[in-house]
Amino acid sequence: MERDILALINKESHKFSKGQRMICKYISENYDKAAFMTAGKLGETVGVSESTVVRFASELGYDGYPGMRRAMQEMIRNRLTAVQRIEVAKQQIDSGNLLDAVLSTDMEKLRLTLEEINKEDFDRAVSEILKANTVYIVGMRSSTALANFMGFYLNLLMDNVRLLHDTSVSEVYEQVFRIHEGDVFIGISYPRYSSRTIKAMQFAKSAGATVIGITDGESSPFVGLADVNLFAKSDMVSFLDSLVAPMSLINALIVAIGIRRPENLSETFNHLEGIWSEYDVYEKLDE
Repeated sequence: MERDILALINKESHKFSKGQRMICKYISENYDKAAFMTAGKLGETVGVSESTVVRFASELGYDGYPGMRRAMQEMIRNRLTAVQRIEVAKQQIDSGNLLDAVLSTDMEKLRLTLEEINKEDFDRAVSEILKANTVYIVGMRSSTALANFMGFYLNLLMDNVRLLHDTSVSEVYEQVFRIHEGDVFIGISYPRYSSRTIKAMQFAKSAGATVIGITDGESSPFVGLADVNLFAKSDMVSFLDSLVAPMSLINALIVAIGIRRPENLSETFNHLEGIWSEYDVYEKLDE
């Protein structure tokens, strides 16, 4: 199956009926809107029946119209500008009930992530991190928060973790130039994908390190680059990315790594509790 539905439409255009060509024209010119329409709404907008839209999706090789709509959404996530995202959100989110809409969307991303995550890849990622000489973590732009969270907790569990800081192009490479075989490089990126993260991953790969990608799905540029990819859903909500499912996936990785090192875990946190208490890191509440 072609990843880009526009390329697939162009490839199969000679087979289409008049009504199907009308659907193609609308999708090609308005893919940012079509990707979030129901089959009925798309048919009404184009001027064909809902059944024509459904048959069109099946003839393209998708598992019904929902499959084609997901393909359109996958395609556009890295194409939409912030302004276009806002316009899409205006059409999709009930402005009178934003709290329910956003939280419900986040819960749906968690559900889909749980259903689709590859458990073997997850276990392999945990094993690779545990046996690494050095673990490098990078996440830029909106993924910086995810990388910082992961780096903070892994640094408590392990003494070989390096969080790369998004300062300048040259400094990123300066922070990772000693990477080599036996090390692990974890790259985190979501649409719109960070080109600097991808280039840093390529550098790590060329140096012989094992590369782990945390990203959103098969359309990510991490696919074919990373040795292990872990997918967590993160569809856009207005001008920002939903990071709930990626954060939950990272939580699971940290917990799995801690459980695989039970003695170290207890010893580490016993030591930390003493430090936190001595230096008043946390507020002491009256009992």
